[in-house]
Amino acid sequence: MRRVDLRAQALSKSGYAALLPRAEMDVDAAVTAIAPILATVAAAKESDLLDLCEKFDGIRPATIRVPEEALTEALENLDPNIRIALDEAIIRIRKVHSDQVRSDNLTRVVDGGEVTQKWIPVDRVGLYVPGGRAVYPSSVIMNVVPAQIAQVPSIAVASPPQIENNGLPNQTILATCALLGITEVYAIGGAQAIAMFAYGVAGVCESVDMVTGPGNIYVAAAKRALRGKIGIDSEAGPTEVAVLADESARAGEVAADMISQAEHDVIAAAVLVTPSLELAEAVERELEIRVSRTKHQERIRQALAGTQSAIVIVDSLDQGIDVVNSYAAEHLELLVKDPIAVAARIRNAGAVFLGRFSPVSLGDYSAGSNHVLPTGGCACHSSGLSVQSFLKGVSFIHYNQTAFTDIAANVITLANSEDLPAHGEAMSARFEEN
Repeated sequence: MRRVDLRAQALSKSGYAALLPRAEMDVDAAVTAIAPILATVAAAKESDLLDLCEKFDGIRPATIRVPEEALTEALENLDPNIRIALDEAIIRIRKVHSDQVRSDNLTRVVDGGEVTQKWIPVDRVGLYVPGGRAVYPSSVIMNVVPAQIAQVPSIAVASPPQIENNGLPNQTILATCALLGITEVYAIGGAQAIAMFAYGVAGVCESVDMVTGPGNIYVAAAKRALRGKIGIDSEAGPTEVAVLADESARAGEVAADMISQAEHDVIAAAVLVTPSLELAEAVERELEIRVSRTKHQERIRQALAGTQSAIVIVDSLDQGIDVVNSYAAEHLELLVKDPIAVAARIRNAGAVFLGRFSPVSLGDYSAGSNHVLPTGGCACHSSGLSVQSFLKGVSFIHYNQTAFTDIAANVITLANSEDLPAHGEAMSARFEEN
């Protein structure tokens, strides 16, 4: 892994961020590449969707909509141990997300004048679950549970068809949908799935209001191209972990956590920030040992050797905190003596994992938090997927005649100051004799 030595340097937020680049991902070029797909889907019949599946996934499903009996069968055939693990993950994720529900707020501005903000779920969502290099039943849970708790009336899931499953999505993904009571599932992936959700296809799938869920660069490109027609959670980029560790950290655990995220993709990022040169050297040794005996070592080596990964040496824990706040990682681990004190100073991260027994892997599956998180530095301004993602704040305004009369002159004055006299006339019209 490359090393970045920041000792004796006091940089700005942008200065630190510039020394920790992300993997290059040209989403604009991908938007251009998928334009023909979006155009095809905008006017598609089911046969056009099946053609796209055959072209990009190497198999033509019997139908795009997965039959409900296939969902039932997948659940019946699910490994009992996997079902137990999924059930427990669902319980924990529901528990955390249930506490995210927001209450309506009524504000009495003046006597007779009230504004109520209500939180209303979007009407229909399309949830995307990847199925390329790896399959993610955990992403089914992370997408579906908050949407259900938000009381979204209509929920659909799309996941790529699999050659190994006769053109259906992965069996465990289907079983997880069944476990959650989701019956509307589509065997389609990539940009074409996002476009199907956005445009709708007659006789196949109704259009949706919002699409969420992680995916590859073409999924991100489709979200960018169709944003506005649909709401989106984010343009998910490659996964990333930053580990802020002091001399108390165990090198083997740090290395294992970095490897766990590098396992996702050759452009995944793993960044260690530490004031301990001894720990840095020990982690390098552990990485070599552990990578050589893990299953996806070729993919992991490429990710760790990429410009997006690094071991960063800092003068102090204080400087390390500045660095990780500047980097704004999707996942941030605090492997330090006092993680609670350090956590109080963290401003920018998708999710923060405190101490030895809260690794990112726990959050990926069963901590109860959501693993659909902002990447690429977007944690500086964006949040992970939550119940709130599926709710719209709508204001309901109710003034009686007395409250209206008391404020009317002010409104007319402001309208005229903006040279919008018709706005003022809409107020004064209420004083006219009919």
